[in-house]
Amino acid sequence: MSSDFYRELILDYYRNPRNFGKLDPHDIDAKDLNPLCGDEVEMQIRVSPDKDKIEEIRFIGKGCAISQASASMLTEMAKGKPLEWVKGLSRDDILKMLGTSDLGPARIKCAMLSVKVLKTGVYTYLGAQYSEPTE
Repeated sequence: MSSDFYRELILDYYRNPRNFGKLDPHDIDAKDLNPLCGDEVEMQIRVSPDKDKIEEIRFIGKGCAISQASASMLTEMAKGKPLEWVKGLSRDDILKMLGTSDLGPARIKCAMLSVKVLKTGVYTYLGAQYSEPTE
């Protein structure tokens, strides 16, 4: 596919974000920002009753087309996935999702912000699960 197609796809996700908005109730809430450019992403996740899958996921945020499209695409990709799946997410996965491999270092940070937020939220949640006292 041509890079024009992917540029249009990114712009579509930016203009018409999927899974945008607050999620209530939720089990996970994580946010972060890129101070260099001002991009912000916050994700809220409801975990499945068996505590091992992403049942529902939403995001809110502001920033450039790449950061917001990445968050939107990632929420679509993550829905229904096991929490453990999040651990394996890589930079290459995100570039493939965005359909590009030619982002400069500053744009890579924009693309990776949503992954950072997702991983932070899931790791914090899993850490809390492991540290809860068992009866």
